[in-house]
Amino acid sequence: MSKAATPYALFIGDNAKRDMKRIPHDDVAAIDAAILGLAADPRPPQSIKLKGTKSGYRRRVGNYRVLYAIDDVSREVLVARVKDRKDAYD
Repeated sequence: MSKAATPYALFIGDNAKRDMKRIPHDDVAAIDAAILGLAADPRPPQSIKLKGTKSGYRRRVGNYRVLYAIDDVSREVLVARVKDRKDAYD
């Protein structure tokens, strides 16, 4: 019998919390589900590693992007921002 991997701890940054307050209520449930899913699998097939000077990952959820970092040593995921796709990479 194999033991399931320990889930990652999720931390939501203050900027991400503020971003979520500005998102229409209809979209929040899908974004919440995507964020909670990162605890079990911080690198799902829908996530992409950021390139260039930015470090971390992005997860697409409709027209929004969840920008986050992963610390594999301490098994933590820090959600830094949740932005509309047109504003996510400024």
